[in-house]
Amino acid sequence: MIKPCTLIFACALMVGCRTNETPRAQVDDLQIAAQIKSKLASDVGLSSVTDISVNSTNGIVTLAGQVDSPAKKARAEQAATTVPKVVRVIDNLQVAAKP
Repeated sequence: MIKPCTLIFACALMVGCRTNETPRAQVDDLQIAAQIKSKLASDVGLSSVTDISVNSTNGIVTLAGQVDSPAKKARAEQAATTVPKVVRVIDNLQVAAKP
């Protein structure tokens, strides 16, 4: 089990590596990504979350990875657009049937 302080430290390291954003924007982007992952788990399905990568920079969210149906792709994009502070969603999700 990951300890909360370890998770916070890891996030701080990731935030420190992004020089194109202010510290506040970096925190906002981390919150946006976390909220989107949470919405994906509830709206699209917990098993799909591990197949979807969420990246947020200055409120612009990029979804990448694979889903097993066009409906899940649409639900993932819709879930991302409903999160506060999301400026735009770039949907790079691919539809591929699971083996």
